[in-house]
Amino acid sequence: MQTSRTSNSFQSFYIQPMQQIDPYSSSTFQILNNDSTGSRSQGTEVSFQTSPDQFFTLESTPATDYATYSSPSAVSVSSSRSPFSPQGSQSYASDLYQPSDVTYGSPLSGASGVDDENKLLHALWVLRNELPVPESDTDDSGTFNGVVTQPSTFTRYNKILEMAPHMDLIQLLVACAEIVSEADTISMSDRQVAISAAEALMEILEKNVSVSGEPAQRLGAYMLEGLRARLLSSGSIIYKKLKCKEPTSSELMSYMGVLYQICPYYKFAYMSSNVIIGEAMENENRIHIIDFQIAQGSQWISLIQALSRRPGGPPYIRITGVDDSQSTHARGGGLDLVGQKLAKVAESCGVVFEFNGAAMSGCQVQLEHLRVRHGEALAVNFPYILHHMPDESVSTANHRDRLLRLVKSLSPKIVTLVEQESNTNTSTFAQRFCETLDYYTAMFESIDAGRPREDRQRMSAEEHCVAKDVVNIIACEGIERVERHELFGKWRMRLGMAGFSQLRLSPAVSNSVRDMLKAYSPNYRIADLGDGALYLGWKNRALATTSAWR
Repeated sequence: MQTSRTSNSFQSFYIQPMQQIDPYSSSTFQILNNDSTGSRSQGTEVSFQTSPDQFFTLESTPATDYATYSSPSAVSVSSSRSPFSPQGSQSYASDLYQPSDVTYGSPLSGASGVDDENKLLHALWVLRNELPVPESDTDDSGTFNGVVTQPSTFTRYNKILEMAPHMDLIQLLVACAEIVSEADTISMSDRQVAISAAEALMEILEKNVSVSGEPAQRLGAYMLEGLRARLLSSGSIIYKKLKCKEPTSSELMSYMGVLYQICPYYKFAYMSSNVIIGEAMENENRIHIIDFQIAQGSQWISLIQALSRRPGGPPYIRITGVDDSQSTHARGGGLDLVGQKLAKVAESCGVVFEFNGAAMSGCQVQLEHLRVRHGEALAVNFPYILHHMPDESVSTANHRDRLLRLVKSLSPKIVTLVEQESNTNTSTFAQRFCETLDYYTAMFESIDAGRPREDRQRMSAEEHCVAKDVVNIIACEGIERVERHELFGKWRMRLGMAGFSQLRLSPAVSNSVRDMLKAYSPNYRIADLGDGALYLGWKNRALATTSAWR
C-alpha cells in the first residue's frame, strides 16, 4: 500500500528526540509556499527589525515544563466566538507559515502511567492479532531491486504506538492527527487499524490535557475534541451542537468583555482602523462608514468623539452596520440597539448622526443593502470578518471575492482590513493542524498572561469564546468549516485582483497601537515588515495584521 502524503507533513513533529525545545526559538517568520499536493517548496524568510519600542524582538524564551493534569472523559466545548470572531458565521494555494520543523512544547512528566501502558499494550495486541492485515501490508520498509519502499500502514502505526510512552503532549497530538488524517482516505480494512491506533493515542491524550491546565494542555483539550469529532465523521454535528449550547446573552457579553480587557486583539483592530479612517476623512463634511462586523458598535464611540472635536465643527456621520443573528444573540437584541447607543453618543457630542442596520451575513449583502449616497465620503471596515466568507474553494459563488468587488465598485475613500495572520483556508489537513497548533499555542499563552490560571472568568471566556473556532478548523470540512484564515500575502493578492491599491500606514497608527500595548504584557509586539501592513504578535509569532486600501 502506498503511504499517505500527509505523513511527511506530520512526521518531523513526533520523531524528534525527546528534549526541551523552545516553541519560539525561530529567529524569523518563515513563509513556505505549498503546491497543490501539499508538499513544501522553498519560501522566503522575513526577519523582524529589533527595536525595544516599536518592533518585535526575537530572543529565545525558556521552554516551560508542563505538569500533568487529569481531564474529564469528555471535554465541554460550548463556545461561540474567538477573540477574533465577535460572531460565528475560498481560493489560491495558500502560503503556509510554520516557524520551524521542530517540536513545540516540553516533555510531560508522567505522561504514561500504568493505565496508559496497559491501553497501549492492548492496542498493540489488537493491531497484531485481531485486525485483518493484508499480506501485502505486513512487510516493513526496505529496498526492492534498489527501490526504497515505504513501511506499511500497519507497521507505521505499530511503531507510533510503541513510541507513544516517550512522546510529549505536542508530539502525541500530531501523531494522533496523522492517523486521523490518513483514516479519511485509506481503505476500509486499513481504516480499522487507523481507528484502533488513534483511539489508543486519544486515551493517553485524555490524561494529559485539561481545560484548566497549562496553555498547551488547555489547547490540547480542544484539539483532541476536534480530532475525535473528525475521526467519527461528526465534525459538523458537533459544531452545530456547540452553536446551540451558547451561554445566555449577558453571560456571553461578560466573557467577551473579559477577553477585551485581558487581550489587545479587539483594541488593535478598533484603534488602528479608527486612526486610518480618521486621517482619511480629515477634510470631509459628510462621512458614511460601512462596518461589516458592527457587533456592539463600540469601535465607533471614540471616532465619533474625536470627529466632534475637529476644527471647524463636526461632520455629518452615517454608519451602516452589517451583522447576523449570532451577534444579535450576544447583544440581546437587534441592530436597533446599536443605532440607539451610537445616536446617544453623537447627540452628546453635537454630531448629526444616522444609522442604517443590515441584519444579515456578509454573504447576503447586496448593493441595495448598503444605501450608498452621492456626496458622502465612504469608509469600509472589515474587522476579523472576511475569513468567514467562503471563497471559490467552497462555493462557485465565491462570496469572499464577490464582496471585495462589490466594495470596490462603490469607490470608497478608504478600506480597512484586520485579519488573523494564519493559514487555515486551503492548506491540507496536515498543514492546517500544525498551523492551528502553533497559532493557538501563542494565543492561549497570551490569554494566560492576562489573568491568573485559576481565574474562573478567564477559563469561561476561553472556553466560550475560543474553543469553537479550534474545533471547527480541525473537525469540519466544506461549507461547515467557517474558520478559513489566510496570510496577509494572500489578502494583498485578493484585494489587488479586486482593483484595490494598498496605502501606506502613517506613524500615527503604530504609535497609537504601541501606546495601547503599554497596558499589556511586554511579550506583545508590533512590527512593520515593509509590506504595508502593521503586525501584532505574541513573542515572535504574528497573530494579526491591519492594513489600508483604496
